[in-house]
Amino acid sequence: MEILIAILVLGVLGLIFGVGLAIASKKLAVAANPKLDEVQHLLPGANCGACGNPGCFGFAESLVSGKSVVESCRVCNDESKEKIAKILGLTLEKQNKKIANLHCDGGLKVKDKYLYNGVSDCIAANLVLGGQKNCVFACLGFGTCVQACPFGAITMSAQELPVIDKNKCRSCNKCVLVCPKKLFSLISVNNIVSVACSSHDFGKDVKSVCSVGCIACKICERTCKFDAIHVINNLAVIDYHKCTSCKECVGVCPAKTIKVRG
Repeated sequence: MEILIAILVLGVLGLIFGVGLAIASKKLAVAANPKLDEVQHLLPGANCGACGNPGCFGFAESLVSGKSVVESCRVCNDESKEKIAKILGLTLEKQNKKIANLHCDGGLKVKDKYLYNGVSDCIAANLVLGGQKNCVFACLGFGTCVQACPFGAITMSAQELPVIDKNKCRSCNKCVLVCPKKLFSLISVNNIVSVACSSHDFGKDVKSVCSVGCIACKICERTCKFDAIHVINNLAVIDYHKCTSCKECVGVCPAKTIKVRG
């Protein structure tokens, strides 16, 4: 009898609490903004964080509340951005598409200074004396950037160098952040000339470890009619605000470090 009473009491209490929670959920419910679902549906769902928000849902909330602008999403295509702007009643600013660019052409041209038998990962390899390459600025070739790219835009070449597919790249910045050598940057697709080196060593030292590294000869600097390229800290640097992609620097570079992007 005592067991039955206990069961009955628990059942009644459960019923009371259940009804109470049901009433509270309706009374205290916050009305969802119908635009939130529409905006989230149009976002790519990559959750890359390049916009500065914790994933696409967080970005959708930020957009609807007016805390972010549509242009902050580097991954979303133009069509989806236009639809989102229309839903929110915003004017969309036209932006030049950016793609990832690799500032290294060493690969197998740069010999190893020791045999690395650790984890096949650039970050791990970099922890061991700055990596196995004779050039401390060189790509280590383990493809950590390939794994980091959520869009399959990076593959490794036969020279053990990352190759960016400009049609797949969504400028999410993942490769820029993950590379321990900081060899990637995001450059406008309209800028077709780039410096394929990141070494700040003196020319003589660069030449001793890499045949295609920048030797800071300044021939490119003297050749450019638009003052768009300067050797800074032993490395040629292009000012893309001034560069016209005339390719004069490409033709005169003795080490073939300055290249036309494919």
